[in-house]
Amino acid sequence: MPHIDYFFATLSPFTYLCGTRVEDIAAKHGATVTYKPVDIMALFARTGGTPPKDRHPNRQEYRLQELRRRSALAGLPLNLKPAHWPTNGAPASYAIIAAQNEDPTKVGKLVNAIGAACWAEDRDIAQDDVIRDCLTKAGYDPALADKGLMTSADTFASNLEEAVMRGVFGAPFFITDTDERFWGQDRLDDLDAYLAGKI
Repeated sequence: MPHIDYFFATLSPFTYLCGTRVEDIAAKHGATVTYKPVDIMALFARTGGTPPKDRHPNRQEYRLQELRRRSALAGLPLNLKPAHWPTNGAPASYAIIAAQNEDPTKVGKLVNAIGAACWAEDRDIAQDDVIRDCLTKAGYDPALADKGLMTSADTFASNLEEAVMRGVFGAPFFITDTDERFWGQDRLDDLDAYLAGKI
């Protein structure tokens, strides 16, 4: 059975723009997925990336155009300048880790709900009520927001170390059990083709 390690950031608009495609591709190929939220700003600092606010204006303008185009292609609403971004992505990441430990079958729904809260609904995903609402929408007990916080914090930190060690430098980032790596939601077709044995 193929496996995908999915490194992502709750703050990333490109993670949000994956929509349900990660889960759809995994189901199509009978693959399992482990969701690994990371601190994207720390990842940039460790791997030579630059936070969006510090990029040259040319890169910032291109990013906004690309987000607009990708949003249209994905059929997902997206606010290019959300009211609560950037924010602290750790609390939502901790909830995702706790949810995966509780029931991994619904984690994709939670990741999508958190992405939509930030990028389509102008909600602050660092706030407890928003995280609890996202947990409920994904079919989890909202009390998971308070469960195993120390374990989740440790996992969040270890995800970053693992990401750096395995060649991750952005989000979303997908690594198969054969160490084939795919960066960006615009490489999901490539991941699909790889799992199908076409490339």
